[in-house]
Amino acid sequence: MKKEYTITVYTENQIGLLNRIAIIFSRRKINIESLNTSPSESEGIHRFTILINETEEVVRKLCRQIEKQVEVLKAYYNTEDEIVWQELAMYKVSTDAIAEKVKVERLLREYGARAVVIRKDYTVFETSGHREETDRLIKVLEPHGLIEFVRSARVAIIKSSNGFHEKLKQFEQLEPGEEVIENEYLSKQAEVFSM
Repeated sequence: MKKEYTITVYTENQIGLLNRIAIIFSRRKINIESLNTSPSESEGIHRFTILINETEEVVRKLCRQIEKQVEVLKAYYNTEDEIVWQELAMYKVSTDAIAEKVKVERLLREYGARAVVIRKDYTVFETSGHREETDRLIKVLEPHGLIEFVRSARVAIIKSSNGFHEKLKQFEQLEPGEEVIENEYLSKQAEVFSM
């Protein structure tokens, strides 16, 4: 059964990686509902947050395929109840409508929206929340002169995670094994590297 999954991918910040990850989805004819990239809590490591509607088996295979990319450190997938998530939404409304109708201002306060830009011809409000909450505010503002609307991609934090930087620290602290393995080709450089 298909349901919403949030895929979190930790990567090195390399040119072209976003394209290669997107190709993994398009080859399988999987639509990406939202995609967000940002720096993570660890320096030099970026985080992709990808929202899709798919079966768990397909999502598991996707994560394994994504992890095959050289720059990808780890890919996780989670359901909605395993993460804390939000989306940012911005609404452009006629300033005249806001100024004339006190009711609109009350509605904006009710939805936790705040003014970002106020000009003579328009006012821009922003709010954050789940998609259903931001969609409800669209319906409320439409009769009062909603000019434009935009919503960001999902940003999510995994509830049970201690942070990827902790896993990196654990990996860096692992000591090499005692056993020394000698490379059988080390003394044959001329033979191995000749064209």
